[in-house]
Amino acid sequence: MTRLEEERKRFQEFLRERGLKLTHQRVQILERAVEVDEHFNAEELLELLRSDNHKISKATVYRTLALLVEADLLDTHDFERGHTLYERAAHGTAHHDHLICLGCDRVFEFHSEEIEALQTAVAERFDFKTISHTHQIYGVCGRCQRQGVKPEQVSARNRDRSG
Repeated sequence: MTRLEEERKRFQEFLRERGLKLTHQRVQILERAVEVDEHFNAEELLELLRSDNHKISKATVYRTLALLVEADLLDTHDFERGHTLYERAAHGTAHHDHLICLGCDRVFEFHSEEIEALQTAVAERFDFKTISHTHQIYGVCGRCQRQGVKPEQVSARNRDRSG
């Protein structure tokens, strides 16, 4: 059984437990959402679905994304942008952290054994049992720097937006 088939079965069981049906539109949303390799928001997913000639309403996409998160098939991230980004849940795959460019809003995933080991050591030092964690680093990517974006410009711009 493929990972997609497993996720579809899991979603169907999740819906059945709640008295909901696995509709054709929910299947389309699930399939498209889990095949996206990058972080995406609901509007981007809606555009992808419509470009595939699927007739799905915005409300259906938002409701189904919420169900997919609740079913633990998608993870959500805010990254302090004012909208939620989604990515396929990391079941059985390596944990990763994020670099977020404040110039272009791109998100880069990375994994660092050194950071993971340091987090574990800090938790142990404080007799702290970690359940989960996220690590997000905000800055300016190389492409934006080459285009003249300066870190102090985006950091001032972001302070202006929040205050």
